[in-house]
Amino acid sequence: MQGDEIADLIGRVALGDRRAFVALYNQTGPKLFSICLRILKDRTEAEEALQEVYISIWQRAHSFSVASGSSSAWLAAIARNRSIDALRARRPVADELDTVYDLADAGPDPEMQTVTKDEGRRIDTCMEELEADRAVAVKRAYVEGLSYQELADQFGVPLNTMRTWLRRSLLKLRECMER
Repeated sequence: MQGDEIADLIGRVALGDRRAFVALYNQTGPKLFSICLRILKDRTEAEEALQEVYISIWQRAHSFSVASGSSSAWLAAIARNRSIDALRARRPVADELDTVYDLADAGPDPEMQTVTKDEGRRIDTCMEELEADRAVAVKRAYVEGLSYQELADQFGVPLNTMRTWLRRSLLKLRECMER
C-alpha cells in the first residue's frame, strides 16, 4: 500500500470511519507488530503494545498531518514509543530503590569526620604558634599551591630564604602535632 493510501485511511479514521480503521490495521499491522516485537523481544508483550498502538492511532488520528511527514513514519513512531514505554514499565521501581539502598556511602563515616575535624583544629592551633608571615607562607604553599618562587616574590625574600622558612615551619608543625 502506498503512503498516500495510508494517509487517506488515517484521515478517514480521524473522522471515525471504522472500516478505514480495519483496513489500516490490515495494511500496517504486520509492520508495526514487527517494530514492537523487535524492541520488546516478547510476543505477548508485543501484541499488547500493538493493541495500545492502534488505540492511540484511533484517538490521535486527527493530529496527523500529511504536511508534517510520512504516514508510515508517524505510525512507526507511535509503535516505537509505545514499545519503549512497555519496556520501561517492565522494571519495577521498587527494585531500583532496593539497589540504591545497597550502595555504600563513599563519604567518610561520622567517626572519620570527627577525627578529621579534630586534626584540623590541632593544625590550626599549631599554625598559630608560627610567626604570622611564616603561617601565611605555609598556607599559600600547601593549601593554595603556590611555588617557592611565587612565595619568595610575594614576601620579597630570596628563594633560598623562602625554602628555609617553609622547611623550618613544617618541622615546628610536626613537633607541635606530635605533642
